[in-house]
Amino acid sequence: MGTVLQLHERVRPPAHRIQSEEEALEIARSLAVGFALQASDRDINRVLPYDEIETLSQSGLFGISVPSEHGGIDISNSVLAEIIAILAGADPSIAQILQTHFHVLEAVRTCGSEEQKSSLFARVMAGDRFGSVSSDAGTGGAGQSNLQLTHDGLGYRLNGRSFHSASVLFSDWIVMFIADAVAVVPRNTEGVQIIDDWDGFGQRTSGNGTTILHNIYLNVDAVLSHHEKLGQPSVIDSIGQLTHAGINLGIARSALATTIELMRAHPSTDNSLKHAADDPLIITRVGEIAVRIEAATAMVERAGSKIDAAQINLTEDHVIDAALSVAAAQTVTAEIAMEASNTLFDLAGASSARIGLNLDRHWRNARIHTLHDPARRTYNAVGNYHLNGIKPPKSSSP
Repeated sequence: MGTVLQLHERVRPPAHRIQSEEEALEIARSLAVGFALQASDRDINRVLPYDEIETLSQSGLFGISVPSEHGGIDISNSVLAEIIAILAGADPSIAQILQTHFHVLEAVRTCGSEEQKSSLFARVMAGDRFGSVSSDAGTGGAGQSNLQLTHDGLGYRLNGRSFHSASVLFSDWIVMFIADAVAVVPRNTEGVQIIDDWDGFGQRTSGNGTTILHNIYLNVDAVLSHHEKLGQPSVIDSIGQLTHAGINLGIARSALATTIELMRAHPSTDNSLKHAADDPLIITRVGEIAVRIEAATAMVERAGSKIDAAQINLTEDHVIDAALSVAAAQTVTAEIAMEASNTLFDLAGASSARIGLNLDRHWRNARIHTLHDPARRTYNAVGNYHLNGIKPPKSSSP
């Protein structure tokens, strides 16, 4: 780990233009096969997937949520979440890079002027990637972010440090959520310093880090024109949470697939049975996990369709309906990601805990990723709405 120097201007071929949801799914499945091959090695040795991310950029998947009037296919949110889940099944760190990107693109769609959207979405369609920086609500305290945006003539000055810089190591652009404003800054802007200091035990190669901003000057058009919409009903948060649910779902599917592979290969501890896969107790437990993953998948699809409805008719009722459905999907997928990861070891036994197998990456990824929005907070927000009519809280961080 160490300081990552400012990104030099990169020359990459134009990204592929995806024409349909079916093509997007096919590309995601094809890429997932390749990404899975070295996922364990990347995790255990913390090898950042630069080549894989460049391949992902060229595939066109970063542009699938761009509105059709700007060259994208404005993909349905259910399919968007499924693509995240497919990639997370191969490597959840890679999926998190897309998750951050799609979340901030919704902020651009919601808060940008027509000129800003046209310019930024053109960069997305060319294959550029967007990372995210957020500022904590409070100030002070160890590990707390504090970004300050101040007026300077016709523009702004930006200073501070953010410990919550999602996927920033792989970004071409950094979207900064600062109080009630959103700024979009090229990664190679003078005064931007990015530090590769993420040391979590899971999601180890997701490109998170610390961003330090040294008196950066921003032209007025670097701040999204309609930032006041952050305080109005929108689905920015819901898309961020839905794609997080997609990552949970992918982790759960991968853990189950690994469990099935191990059970088919392992001999049974019961002398009357040849393989562990013949054990009725193991069969039942695998069935339970599979059923819960299927139920979680259905919840993600339902939540995605409610976000679609809210995007078409952006009323407060539709936004709240989507938020509640997404909260349910995120909570259930988080639970099944943890359950499937734990079950892997419950069924495979002590031999599965060998460091060389690195099977604990499923549990580590699930555990650290589900800390993003703890279930207790979600249950409280949903319960407070139903009991007391208090609207779910907003959060612009990814």
